[in-house]
Amino acid sequence: MRLLTLAWRNLWRNKNRTFITVSLIFLGVILTSLMGAMQEGSYASMVKNVVNFYSGYIQIHQEEYWEDKNINNSFVRDAKLEEKLSNIKQIKQVIPRLESFALASSGNNTKGAMIMGINPVKENNLTSIGNKITQGSYLKPEDDGVLIGYELANKLQLNTGDTLVLLGQGYHGVTAAGKYPVRGLFKQSNPNLNRRLIYLDISKAQDLYSAENMLTSLVLMVDDNKKMKEVLPILKENIKSPYSVMSWEEMFPIILQQIESDRSSALVMKGILYIVIMFGIFGTVMMMVSERKKEFGVMMAVGMQKYKLAVVVFIEMIWMGILGVLAGFVGSMPVVAYFYHNPIPLTGKGAEWMADLGFEPFMFFAWEPSVFVNQVIAILVITVFISIFPFIRILGLTEMKALKG
Repeated sequence: MRLLTLAWRNLWRNKNRTFITVSLIFLGVILTSLMGAMQEGSYASMVKNVVNFYSGYIQIHQEEYWEDKNINNSFVRDAKLEEKLSNIKQIKQVIPRLESFALASSGNNTKGAMIMGINPVKENNLTSIGNKITQGSYLKPEDDGVLIGYELANKLQLNTGDTLVLLGQGYHGVTAAGKYPVRGLFKQSNPNLNRRLIYLDISKAQDLYSAENMLTSLVLMVDDNKKMKEVLPILKENIKSPYSVMSWEEMFPIILQQIESDRSSALVMKGILYIVIMFGIFGTVMMMVSERKKEFGVMMAVGMQKYKLAVVVFIEMIWMGILGVLAGFVGSMPVVAYFYHNPIPLTGKGAEWMADLGFEPFMFFAWEPSVFVNQVIAILVITVFISIFPFIRILGLTEMKALKG
């Protein structure tokens, strides 16, 4: 306890030196926390784009559907299956869909389109598509109209109130044809959806494709990715043939691979940042030891044992490390919180590139305890590691050499 007290008092004998060292550690925690928050925020944004704009966390299909997205690989809506899903507490929503393709036509203009039959209320809870209407209004339950992506509408020269003709192949090869008034135009952040997606009430889609009471998927929503990993094994265990249970990671492995690849690259960048911080702290420690040589010599001359002196200096470094990481932890929270609530917008080619990939053109930040705690631990470990240097240096000092400076 006496050594702890002595080390604490020594910190304030030279406040400038203490302030410089603590400031370096403080800045190190803030910089690494910002980098970690930006990294995790970008991953969360990618997952959000996949999950909230289309796939949900988990989908249930007929076994062959994902490999062959044909309406003939749909399944009959099963009330017992949906009841079983509703009894799993982690699942917050079960959203039915009927998806297929058709030629969308207006006048002399014709384009291929993806038709998505939806429950308007449940789909809006997942994708918030009702907030993305740029013209007209959102679908009502049992609505006989359609929502169409604004780019597709421009190509077909359609406006709200105009009539859209859909022509395709229905269930078991029957002809699918129908006329529908355009209720509204939408604009998603994913340009592919704006160019080719048409929403239709699920009952009208079933009529169009002669697929009464048929679905191509049940979309399941949970709170987050952790909950998804909890509930996925339960679903795979209890839901068997002719159904297939797939997570978003299985449906879009390229996104998962991209995240894992980026994690590896970010780890290298973070390692470089840690090395820069380490050498910054190391430089101040070398200065401290050099400046205090005579002080150490005097203390040894008056009878203080070298190992106790080394321990005191080691504890001083630990005190400065603790002060620095605590200050950094407190200081990084409002900085990260600001950027979490105010993502940095991207402009120019970078924004266009992000939009083309289907992502929102913003630099997002995460607000997770691990972002702060991991950096605090890492910087503290670096500080403890550097503290070994003065400890060893003092043990190697002689009184005469130290007194000569």
